[in-house]
Amino acid sequence: MTADLFRDAWGVPHVRAGDHLALARGQGRVTALDRGWQIEVDRWRAEGRLAEHLGAAGVEWDRFARRARLADTAQRAFDRLPADVQDWVAAYVDGVRDGLLAGGRPPEVAALDARFGDVVEPEPWPVWAPLGVLLVAHALFSTFPRLLWHDHVLRTLGPELAAVVVPDGTPPGRDAQDGTAHEPVAGSNAWALHGSRTASGRPLLAGDPHRILELPGPYQQVRLACPEYDVVGLAFPGVPGVAHFGHTGTVAWGITNAMAHHVDLFRERLHRDGDRVRALGPDGWEPTTVSTERIGVRGADDEPVEILETRRGPVVVDRGAGAAYSVRMPARVDLDLGVACLPALLRARTAHDVAAAFAGWVDPVNRVLTADTDGTVLSLTAGRAPVRPPSDRRFPLDAWSPAARPAPWLVLPEPVAVTGVAVDANERPAGRAPDLGSGYPSSSRAHRIADLLRGRGSLTVDDLAAVHGDTLLPTAEPLLARAATLDGLTPAADAARARLLAWDRRMDAASPDAALFVRWRSAVIDRLVAHPVLAPLHEPHGDGALFDPWFAVAGRVADALPRLLDEPALDPAAVLRDAWEDVATVEPQAWGDVHRVRPVHVLDGIPGVVAPTVAAVPLAGDGDCVRSTTGLPGFGGSVYRGSVARWVWDLDDRRNSRWGVPFGAASDPRDPHFTDQLGDWAAARTVPVVTDWELLDPEPWPVGGTS
Repeated sequence: MTADLFRDAWGVPHVRAGDHLALARGQGRVTALDRGWQIEVDRWRAEGRLAEHLGAAGVEWDRFARRARLADTAQRAFDRLPADVQDWVAAYVDGVRDGLLAGGRPPEVAALDARFGDVVEPEPWPVWAPLGVLLVAHALFSTFPRLLWHDHVLRTLGPELAAVVVPDGTPPGRDAQDGTAHEPVAGSNAWALHGSRTASGRPLLAGDPHRILELPGPYQQVRLACPEYDVVGLAFPGVPGVAHFGHTGTVAWGITNAMAHHVDLFRERLHRDGDRVRALGPDGWEPTTVSTERIGVRGADDEPVEILETRRGPVVVDRGAGAAYSVRMPARVDLDLGVACLPALLRARTAHDVAAAFAGWVDPVNRVLTADTDGTVLSLTAGRAPVRPPSDRRFPLDAWSPAARPAPWLVLPEPVAVTGVAVDANERPAGRAPDLGSGYPSSSRAHRIADLLRGRGSLTVDDLAAVHGDTLLPTAEPLLARAATLDGLTPAADAARARLLAWDRRMDAASPDAALFVRWRSAVIDRLVAHPVLAPLHEPHGDGALFDPWFAVAGRVADALPRLLDEPALDPAAVLRDAWEDVATVEPQAWGDVHRVRPVHVLDGIPGVVAPTVAAVPLAGDGDCVRSTTGLPGFGGSVYRGSVARWVWDLDDRRNSRWGVPFGAASDPRDPHFTDQLGDWAAARTVPVVTDWELLDPEPWPVGGTS
């Protein structure tokens, strides 16, 4: 049985088939046609073979992927899937193979061939590849890179200052807008409205995930229809079904990251005796499994990599001299990535069905909001995390301590019924959800969304656009408050301060005051980064270049504002005063003139290869705005993180729903749908979800393959 392909005006694929396996095959095929380069890159990442295609630029990732046992975990997890789920994944892979054959060589592959002067022939997708792609999407989307940074802070600054820079895992005793844990401004927004708050009397769900702005984007708009179900949603390219955001017609759901401590990191002490390696555990010296693999490097010699696994997990960082770090990942421990819940989500009819499906979710831990046409709205937490006291979530654990013994998985609470408004924005939970983490971003986004919805009724889909696009920056207030009473400023600096104290705190693209604020905030950060007390943070961390982003001192200092300004050893009054003088005479310019999108591409930085890009459109917002757009540290840094999708699900009539992605449905720069959603995304707008088949354009499958 074959699948039929339709597209809407934005090139979004709508796939229809006579049964669910033919549909999975069709989804795989259209994904390969629309996102072939992207899914091949993620497959190479899963296999630890990126350098075979990109050359030296891929070695650091490959070393991590091999050490972390990503491919082995994905293969073994596939083998443990129920037979019917294996068949479903295999059908998707069959479609991917067909689509890659029919789609031809992507332009990025041709550019690499020209750069290296050779041709790397494509290989058929292994049947376990979708599990590898899912694992790649979350391998570094976890707690352990942050714990490496925390350990660096402890080693370089000592425990007293580390207590200022690193969170203690307890809620703050004062202004909640300060945040609780100096975490990077990242995460997502989601909110649910009970029918008592809407014009239709049925629920509305909406939100937007925030991640690195990759080109192509990490989510794919798709519609999947067969006699068993008809689902619209945002899929991970390379993974069948719809995981994070979907609408089946009778039930919808969306997730945010719970910021849980779900991956343990251990300091290992290793002893080498010839080819044997032992690790010190809670009960003494233990054997490890060890082998050596070779990373193929295009245009260069192979690189050896040692693969070592202790009883706690794979060693991901080896500093030599017996010092190393291992990780205990739920997916590796249980050989389960939660893939079996994906077909269950497609078949869900009620909010309780969605909750039951997410009971099988593994990694990372997410908060879920779900609602159905009967009016039920539920809030729940899904995923696996170890039982750990807050004190054990702050730093790596010593592998030889009793705390290193395997901890059981937490038993998560039952779903909570929502009777009004529910908001999730990665904040420290207060009531509905369990507190599973040690680090949370500012609660400002959650508070702001709640404020925008508080006391309002008869809300519609159109009303929620203002929430997605809100530019108020609540975290500006506590920072400016610390500078409001400074004395000793020059007249020019005092005028700049007065201007910002009168500013409306909105990060609008046309606002010169927003630009001045960021220039001043950047000056504060620069002076803190250069302060002698924090100088040890600049010492090499020794954990490998892959982890450099977590050790960027300017970014981590920015995350720790305004709390660092309460530390007397850092001379906060002098820092603030000097920062005002730094910006006293700057020429005014609009925020959008310097705050412009610059997505990352895997080909960035490879000599002799020009990576695809998009127009550097001006953007409103900032990291702690609901309209989250995060630039690199420093004034005028390109925006590299933001909303990677926006979605609004209407439970009264799915045809009223809306969605959007930053760029477009296609990954080929030559395709008209490569960036045709960029303008709407930059303006915080969405496009309609079209579900009437007669309004869609049928498209024949290209010649090649068998779907």
